[in-house]
Amino acid sequence: MSRVIKTGALAGCLLIASAAQAHEAGDFLLRVGVVYADPHASSGNVTLGGAGVGDGNWQVDVDSDTQLGITATYMLTDSIGIGVLGATPFKHDINAAGSIAGAGKLGETKQLPPTLTVQYFPLDRNSRYQPYVGAGINYTNFFEEDTTATLTGAVDAALGGGVIDDTNLRLDDSFGLALELGLDVQLTDQLGINAALWWADIDTTAKIDAVQNGQTLGTAEVDVDIDPMVYMVGLTYAF
Repeated sequence: MSRVIKTGALAGCLLIASAAQAHEAGDFLLRVGVVYADPHASSGNVTLGGAGVGDGNWQVDVDSDTQLGITATYMLTDSIGIGVLGATPFKHDINAAGSIAGAGKLGETKQLPPTLTVQYFPLDRNSRYQPYVGAGINYTNFFEEDTTATLTGAVDAALGGGVIDDTNLRLDDSFGLALELGLDVQLTDQLGINAALWWADIDTTAKIDAVQNGQTLGTAEVDVDIDPMVYMVGLTYAF
């Protein structure tokens, strides 16, 4: 019985030691989970031809969204990796703010935020717990922008009424700084759990075309600093 117990204990120790052998140079880490983008938007005033629209204090806000997140890390050394963040397209409602805060939804957009970071893992590679920090660049591509009848009606009223019958929305893509903080916890030699967060400097200019019978009569603009916090929880697979 004693020999069986000792053998079992030794096997357990070997399993734990094996599980702790993580994040070596040349490893590839794939993480899949739920990712939540929470914009901390700061909006300028909507302008047309350099002048404020309406009372000059029209602003916008951006809602959050949850999607499937996928990240990958390639370990250049035991402590330095190159990380990439991707996700299925986020869809954000764009809402009225400032003096028109009660007007509701003005439009919507989808966006893809691929992010490239250099990651530093400070603990020894034998540690089961692997915190890391990263810094790099974010590129955000906005697409499938759309407006609501609320926005079209508000712009038409600001222009005097009966002037336009439609609006179009375009958002400039963004390049900016990205910061990252995360933790991998090894469960087996290849499988683990991960939690991570990012902050990204995402700035865009939204262009609102005032349209009558298919013709653009003018374009209003508003600068928006979206600057989201992005949170992800999921599984890590190392190979």
